[in-house]
Amino acid sequence: MLGIGKKFPEFKLKGVSGLDAKTAFSEITNSTYAGRWLVMFFYPKDFTFVCPTEIKGFGDLNKDFQNREAQVFVHLAWKNAKEELKNLPFPMLSDIRRDLSAALGILDDGELVAQRATYIVDPHGIIRFVSVNDMSVGRNPKEVLRVLDALQTDELCPCNWEQGKETIKV
Repeated sequence: MLGIGKKFPEFKLKGVSGLDAKTAFSEITNSTYAGRWLVMFFYPKDFTFVCPTEIKGFGDLNKDFQNREAQVFVHLAWKNAKEELKNLPFPMLSDIRRDLSAALGILDDGELVAQRATYIVDPHGIIRFVSVNDMSVGRNPKEVLRVLDALQTDELCPCNWEQGKETIKV
């Protein structure tokens, strides 16, 4: 699995940002949001139970991520079929061929689906945070936002640090 300090792989994926099939789809690449932080999260399977709770959780915090100049992405799922996913404020990407998941090393060996992985990528395309949960356990979008805040200070941040608190001065 690609880890901290590695270059995030180049990608070119279809994204959906709306409900109108004529206008919702666009091509999204590494350069689409050049100069911004990227938060990319992957989940194992569509039409399951844990995944929509996570997607909605990130959607609920999207304004907070936007305030930090971070673009959130998730792979394309069942947007039209699930009410709480219809008006997501960020693009959903389709990695149907699993190219990006494979390049990141997050394909589950048994199921051949993406593991429940989260990446924070800095504006230079460098991976600064990776988290992978067991497929049965949802992640915490508030923790991802807290880590993004800490990374953006470019300082040492102690355990349980939160935005607005003192960083460690050496």
